[in-house]
Amino acid sequence: MAKAKFFVGQIVHHNRFDYRGVVVDVDADFQGSDAWYEQVARSRPPKDQPWYRVLVDGGEHETYVAERHLEIDSDARPIRHPLVDAQFDAFEDGIYRRKVH
Repeated sequence: MAKAKFFVGQIVHHNRFDYRGVVVDVDADFQGSDAWYEQVARSRPPKDQPWYRVLVDGGEHETYVAERHLEIDSDARPIRHPLVDAQFDAFEDGIYRRKVH
């Protein structure tokens, strides 16, 4: 099993669709349905590598993204998304700190 390159609270950039976002969850491998994969994951990224739930900057949705499509975002600006405050307590040094429930 591959070790995840990114972590919850990290800001990432999608290198195929050119958007920024913050990681809110990490799966060690693909956890979606086969139907979703067939319809949405057109580039057929590997299912046995990490996948990430990402809140999209400037949007109101989240995406489910294969690791190979992500890179560290070089922009240190915060993410604008309505769920950021529900997921995180603070933004420090370009990283969000997860809320402790």
